[in-house]
Amino acid sequence: MAQGPHADRRAATGLPDRPGPLGRIAGWSFRNRGRTVLLWLLAAVVAFGLSAGLSGKYSADYSAPGSDSKQAQQLLARDFPGLGGDAISLVLASDGSVTDAATRTQVQGLLAKMAEVPHVKGIDDPYGPRGRVAADGRTALGQIHLDVANAPDMPKADTHRLLDLARTADGGLHVHLGGMSVQQAEQGSIGSEGIGVAAATLILVLTFGSVVAAGLPLLTALGGLAVSSTLLPVLAAVMPVPDWSTSLAAMLGIGIGIDYALLLVTRFREWRAEGLAPEAATVAALDTAGRAVVVAGMTVVVSMLGLFAMGLSFMRGAAVAAILSVLIVIAASITLFPALLGYFGRHIERLRLPLPRRRTTQAESTVPTGWLRWSRLVERHRVLGAVTGVVVLLALAAPFLGVRFGFPDAGNDPAGRSNRQAYDAVAAGFGPGSNGPLLLVAELPPGAPADLASTLPTALRAAPGVAAVTPPVPAADGRSLLLTVVPVSGPQSTATKTLVRDLRDHVIPAATGPGVPVHVGGATASAIDSTDNIAGRIPLLVGGVVTVSMLLLLVAFRSLAVALKAAVMNLLSVGAAYGVVALVLQGGTAGRLIGIDNPTPLPAFVPVLTFAVLFGLSMDYEVFLVSRMREAWLRSGDNAESIVSGLAGTARVITAAAAIMVAVFAAFVPSPDLPIKVIGVGMGSAILIDATLVRLLLVPAVMHLLGRGNWWLPAWLDRRLPQLHVEGHTEFYQPATAATATRSPATVG
Repeated sequence: MAQGPHADRRAATGLPDRPGPLGRIAGWSFRNRGRTVLLWLLAAVVAFGLSAGLSGKYSADYSAPGSDSKQAQQLLARDFPGLGGDAISLVLASDGSVTDAATRTQVQGLLAKMAEVPHVKGIDDPYGPRGRVAADGRTALGQIHLDVANAPDMPKADTHRLLDLARTADGGLHVHLGGMSVQQAEQGSIGSEGIGVAAATLILVLTFGSVVAAGLPLLTALGGLAVSSTLLPVLAAVMPVPDWSTSLAAMLGIGIGIDYALLLVTRFREWRAEGLAPEAATVAALDTAGRAVVVAGMTVVVSMLGLFAMGLSFMRGAAVAAILSVLIVIAASITLFPALLGYFGRHIERLRLPLPRRRTTQAESTVPTGWLRWSRLVERHRVLGAVTGVVVLLALAAPFLGVRFGFPDAGNDPAGRSNRQAYDAVAAGFGPGSNGPLLLVAELPPGAPADLASTLPTALRAAPGVAAVTPPVPAADGRSLLLTVVPVSGPQSTATKTLVRDLRDHVIPAATGPGVPVHVGGATASAIDSTDNIAGRIPLLVGGVVTVSMLLLLVAFRSLAVALKAAVMNLLSVGAAYGVVALVLQGGTAGRLIGIDNPTPLPAFVPVLTFAVLFGLSMDYEVFLVSRMREAWLRSGDNAESIVSGLAGTARVITAAAAIMVAVFAAFVPSPDLPIKVIGVGMGSAILIDATLVRLLLVPAVMHLLGRGNWWLPAWLDRRLPQLHVEGHTEFYQPATAATATRSPATVG
């Protein structure tokens, strides 16, 4: 056993005689830096090879499992081949009459060319029995049926071929295409990942004042992202993964990768300021702050696992993609980062920018004076701080009470796109309900009423809220009937939702009697069922994630108050973020700032997804902050001073980390994809609120009010919980003399 001025102290306190697992991994990576970097390069090459040979297509099924609309979709696929998949609206608008001979001839030639495009299985002629011509003769509507079940499965190149053909119309004829496939093809990309990295770079340079120190978190995050992003297409070959999950994984990979490395760089610089040599400082940083990084990362993983409770395949795919990104970032933080310190640790203060140096206290050379003053201010005004924080959070959350759930449609697209033009032309020519027709599939078992084909349409036409009903179309084998019901109201209207429920609960049972199942499907009904399904499962997600996260914090910090307080604070910050999202979706001044110019519904899966991510990220800052407070508490036993020093010591890194995360998420706000835009708004605002109002004001104020109760744990529970020592053993690395300061980690134990 190594000897030294702290040997007796370590023996008395039960501290280990050598670094913990993370410290040992860091030491190996530091000493074998070349091998470690080569291993990461090899991992990137292997991931690229797997992606090239085994990649699959991104796909997502947003329908609710077992729902009425899902059964309708399955029957359509079975009995009406070509109708059960995705479809594109074909809208004809003419300056004159859409039914004149010249226009008809031009349309027939256009339809023949469209039928040759890959994935087109059939076209409903606008002039045929399944087409519609407006009363004024200026608008006609048909459908292009695809052989893909969902819009994400339709190659964008083939959709663009259809759009190009539509643009060839002339002679006063305008052809517009609409639908999810068209919407996705027209969206394009803005390179949000690059914008986020650029913003993060600027913040890091301003935070550290050194190009070398700023570069380490970037290299670590990009190293992890290079592997995780390349593996996502392989994951798509194994399970359904929505295409937008790549953006989610990139958000998390860049954001938390930089944040975790930022914390480690800060701790490394502190240990260097204490006098430790680069290798010893690297081991110390990973053996202390590295533990907080792992615990924080696992809280994100636990939160994302909560998405499995939703029972939706696309949620599982998004969760696995995010978890994969987080786990690889954690691996990069504990291996690649120490290896990079092996190359750049001695030169971490090189290439400094001509920025003013921060003033620090003499007693705590690593603590900026400004943050120490703020920490003392919160201590003195703890009651005011706690009350103010809660009131502001509740005020921010208030707009969410009026949020309208639903799936945005073409009516929310920019005015110049074909998808929006088709939507507006259909609404003007046939009424708003024509943009969200309901597809009814009636099963015809033996003994079904012979006159069902006439009695059912009659009953449907008489139902309140129904604008039109098409003649029933029998399946080829006679096992089912297909009817299209056009509501009076638009697809996002609450009246349409009421109509769907009325048809299922009253109109259809009264018209058909028992033994004749009739399923209400189509995109509008599917969106209604999916929203209801998700809303019913939200309590499972919230309860599961909150409970498991509290247990993790209870084990990490051995405190009932810390675990309970963290759960409540995180729920408040997530609620405030939801309020901000609801505000911008109203389409007013706030909405126009991010490209939302009319009232827009909130897809139900977005708050579910953002809850899982935000709860985990909020726990990150809780772990960073409280681990330093607990470290000071174990060292001094003074609750007030531990809160003051812990806040002052982490405020700068939390602020910088939050600024980086906000910048990364904000880079996705200009995205043309509305769910990604809204997720960016929600996550960016949540991190801003959480890292400022919650972590820097509300948490320390409440902890001052709780006093020594912050660290209370029943003795019987303390004996049964495992010891994680998330704060690390800082005494193990405290150098007593210049000699001990320069010893290697192998001898410091």
